[in-house]
This record gives sequence, structure tokens and C-alpha cells, in this order.
Amino acid sequence: MKKDTKISNVVIKRLPRYRRYLKELQRKGISKISSNEFSRLIGYTASQIRQDLNNFGGFGQQGYGYNVDSLYNEISAILGLDQEYKMVIVGVGNLGQAIANYTYYYKAGFVVHGLFDVNPRLIGIKINDIEVMDYENLVEYVEDNNIDIGIICTTKDNAQEVADKLCFAGVKGIWNFAPIDLEVPDHVAVENVHLSDSLHSLAYHMNRNGESRQ
Repeated sequence: MKKDTKISNVVIKRLPRYRRYLKELQRKGISKISSNEFSRLIGYTASQIRQDLNNFGGFGQQGYGYNVDSLYNEISAILGLDQEYKMVIVGVGNLGQAIANYTYYYKAGFVVHGLFDVNPRLIGIKINDIEVMDYENLVEYVEDNNIDIGIICTTKDNAQEVADKLCFAGVKGIWNFAPIDLEVPDHVAVENVHLSDSLHSLAYHMNRNGESRQ
């Protein structure tokens, strides 16, 4: 990465998409790709792709393009995906269980170590061989097990309190699925996933598409 360069969050959000398409190219046995070919595949302009990657040093070669394996590994390292992250999920209702299953089956490198809830009917059950623990034990567990990421799947009213406990216990990041923007210390990264926002955006695009066909 270039020194003293402030990378736009918009660019950061495009990197996982680049990585996902590169993974597909690897599966197809493709070893190199030009920015123009990548543009046709991914939907961004070739100049946008080059500009994004130049923020981190470029990686391409004039007249050759990009080495698929090398670029995949470089983007993985930039995103911090060359290491493993220990996670806990707080709130093990339908959404929490879905996230637990999603990370278990699809997200290598992101490992759920603990599940927590306040509901006595859920405490003690196992999801993917991980027992649901009492929420009262959250801080102690996070501290003792050096947990990196806390995943919040609670109600809106409880989410900030959960975030406060996770931050106090020492997590480095929070993945928040509660419908509220959390306040966390500057040293803790937070990603708020507002499912309703995504659904509302879909409704907008559907209606715009309908207008364009009239």
C-alpha cells in the first residue's frame, strides 16, 4: 500500500468483489487477465479497476495484465484474509443461527467460538457443536479466549449495551445486524448490516426499472 494514502471506503468495499471474481477465475484455471477482460467480467470500467488497485501498488504488468493467483493473494492480504479470526455471536434467534451456519459452512478463516443468549430455552443447546452460553458470561469469555470479532444479532434496544460489553472485553471489530448504528471506540471497527436498507434499495430499483419500461 502506498504510504500516507487514505483509501476510500468505497474502494475497500469493492475489494471483496474483485477477490470473489478472481476466485472464480482460479476455479476455471485462468492464470492471467487484462484490466479490459476483468472489466467485462466484473462490470467496473478498466480504468476504475486500475485506479483501485493502484492505491495498493498496482500489481499489473504493461502488456501482460494481472496474474490471477498473485492478485488474489495480494487482495486477500490487504483485506486481512491471510489470517484466522475468532468470533462470538450474541443473540441466537433465527438470524443468529443463520449467521452461525453461514460462517460455519462458507467463511473459512472466520471461526465462531462462542454463542450467547439471554433466553433460558436456548442456553445449553448446540449449533454446529457449539453450546449456547448465558449472556452474563460474555465479557469473561471474550477476555479469556482473545476473541477478535463480536457479531450482534439482538434487538435494536439491546444492541448498544452488547456492543459496549464487547468493546470493554477487547474485541477488535463488530459485525452488527441489529437495526441501529452503534457507537464504538475509535480502535474498534464496526460494520453495520441494515437488511431493511438493502430491501428498500431493491424496491427503489424495481420501481425505477418499471418506470423505464413504461
